Amino acid sequence: MNPALQPRTPAAASCREDAACGPEAGARTLVAGVGNIFLRDDGFGPEVARRLASAGNGSRPGVQVVDYGIRDVHLAYDLLAGVAALVLVDTVPPDADAETPPGSIRVLRIRAEDLGETAALDPHGMDPAAVLDRLRSLGGELPPTYVVGCVPADLSEGIGLSPPVAAAVPEAMAAVDKLLNSTGPAGP
Repeated sequence: MNPALQPRTPAAASCREDAACGPEAGARTLVAGVGNIFLRDDGFGPEVARRLASAGNGSRPGVQVVDYGIRDVHLAYDLLAGVAALVLVDTVPPDADAETPPGSIRVLRIRAEDLGETAALDPHGMDPAAVLDRLRSLGGELPPTYVVGCVPADLSEGIGLSPPVAAAVPEAMAAVDKLLNSTGPAGP
């Protein structure tokens, strides 16, 4: 789980109810499933990416779906190559202002002001916030970035999603699809 992806400013508000929240139509969008499949619910992002790719979303014009797992350096280099928009799929902490049970889906917009610049890239782990934090120092720019996140129930060692998180996969796929299909401005 990446608490650093919790929005730090009001600008990084939830865009769950905002139909005009996604990237502009026709733009090259990277959908990145991130997480460790050996830590139960942390495998949520890779599972959603796998299911999106098998459902044909990876072959949509202008969309690339990738299961990055724990390869944050790979994600950083792909972002440096340039994308018009990024949709990260990962576990997220519960909403601090509301009761969010395990399996709840949260859609967030991440902006540069939501990030710090102290995180380090780890070639043996995945911290999406570190990738986004370091992007500018590596010569890149933060594209319009969204997180489709799920509140985990179980992050212990083991393979397989908990029942509430497994049940949330179709909802997350629908949230990603909504972002990909949005034709409004790139932000709430």
